Amino acid sequence: MGEVLALVEARLRTALGEPDARAAVTFLGTDRIEVLRFVDAEAGLVRYATLGMSAAPMADPTAALADPVKGPRAELVLTVRLGRADTDKVLRPLAVLAATPQVEGVIVAPGASLDVGEPLWPGAGFSSVLVAEPGGLVEDLELDAPMDPVRFLPLLPMTPNEAAWKRVHGAQALEERWLAKGTDLRDPLRGSVALD
Repeated sequence: MGEVLALVEARLRTALGEPDARAAVTFLGTDRIEVLRFVDAEAGLVRYATLGMSAAPMADPTAALADPVKGPRAELVLTVRLGRADTDKVLRPLAVLAATPQVEGVIVAPGASLDVGEPLWPGAGFSSVLVAEPGGLVEDLELDAPMDPVRFLPLLPMTPNEAAWKRVHGAQALEERWLAKGTDLRDPLRGSVALD
């Protein structure tokens, strides 16, 4: 477990630079989840990445026995504009989302919605996120066989209206709507995209 997380942290540092802060959260019955903060002042962005979700593979909830080696592994990455909101309070909600596979026995994959049931940070218009396709910001981390690679899944905050619309029309339709309307998904203060 420790060896995998050391490799994951090294991959995050290679892709995002040195973290300037980190916080650890432990939930009853789960392994410790850390959240690292990476500030890109030049681009005006702050990125939060989980560290700990990939320590064990995500188990198929229908399987009788969880495989301790094989199965999808992932970490979560959230990118927002720097200094527009108190987004550092997202650390605990992110850790909650990263603990979801251990707590609820689900596999987190692109297209999924994850909801924390409260604003992601104070005053946020989002309590849920859409899990996007990996591979853009941080490349997958290959592990020794038979272990699956670690995928770094971007999170896109959704307003309640967007989350409801996504449940009806699907993740791809929502992403196409965002794109068509030029939505700045990194803006922590943005409102809902027009869904008419």
